[in-house]
Amino acid sequence: MRSVLSAGWHIDATALRYEAVGGGSYHWSARDSQHRHWFVTVDDLDEKPWLGDTRTAVAKGLRAAMETAFALRHRAGLAFVLAPIPSAQGEMIEAIGSKYAAAVFPFIAGSARRFGEELPGRERRKLVDMLAALHQATPIATKAPRAQVSLPRRGDLESTLSELGRPWRGGPFAEPARALLIGAAGQIRSLLDAFDRMTEQVTAAPGPVLTHGEPHPANLIRSGTATMLIDWDTVGLGPPERDLWMVVSDTGDEALRYTNATGRAVDPVVLAFYRLRWGLDDLSCFAAELRADHTRTPHTEHAWRALKTTLSVTLPPALPAPSWP
Repeated sequence: MRSVLSAGWHIDATALRYEAVGGGSYHWSARDSQHRHWFVTVDDLDEKPWLGDTRTAVAKGLRAAMETAFALRHRAGLAFVLAPIPSAQGEMIEAIGSKYAAAVFPFIAGSARRFGEELPGRERRKLVDMLAALHQATPIATKAPRAQVSLPRRGDLESTLSELGRPWRGGPFAEPARALLIGAAGQIRSLLDAFDRMTEQVTAAPGPVLTHGEPHPANLIRSGTATMLIDWDTVGLGPPERDLWMVVSDTGDEALRYTNATGRAVDPVVLAFYRLRWGLDDLSCFAAELRADHTRTPHTEHAWRALKTTLSVTLPPALPAPSWP
């Protein structure tokens, strides 16, 4: 990692520490002899299917996402966007062989909540305001990709459901996962059918806006009086509900606040679609991991717990939608 930082960003890291935070990427904190502090992210180009189906496509999509974050902070003036620091070559990411890509960010001393944790009302309102500002900055997003509406791991989920009739021999969690999914298979297929029916309405929604994709509490860093929105690899053009489903409550107060700020109404059906999409995507990911060859590790133990949680949250009831107009 020191050689990557030196060659790419001319950072002479005298202290380097691996940070076991987040998911889907590898992270380090780095300092130099002058006590300057950075946060380093290394992405596995085989593990980001929403950006493409080849390493080349994923690298291109990741570069476009980081360039978009940079433009949001430095051209649109959105101070809450944690954007990457360009390399010495002016690139937002630098390749590490053919499989990985590195990016460097300012180190932010602060704290984040856990994924799934409910935000207090004040923080929820602040997030709505941030998303409204982000969505209204769409004109600067000249390099932003169109966010994928379909399930990127749909094939994995279909394959999983088709193989429930024979034993899984991949590892210690394979058979327990299969047993769990056998009991839920009918509901999962029904939800996939509902997902397909709703897709037409989502794709017919009014003009897309620039969305973050995952504005959940774990991606919000509170530092003093400021709140930073991190992890921009999921940025893309799509309906505002792609972001808003994570913040709009059943009262509809947040939807009204967003509409007052942007002039755009929030569609409860599209909110329900993105809530369902998230659950199905997680389900396909964790099921495929436990069906494959594996051993008992903290990572696979997490996948097993997450599969059970995802099923409990996604299945009952099917497609709950807010009751507000």
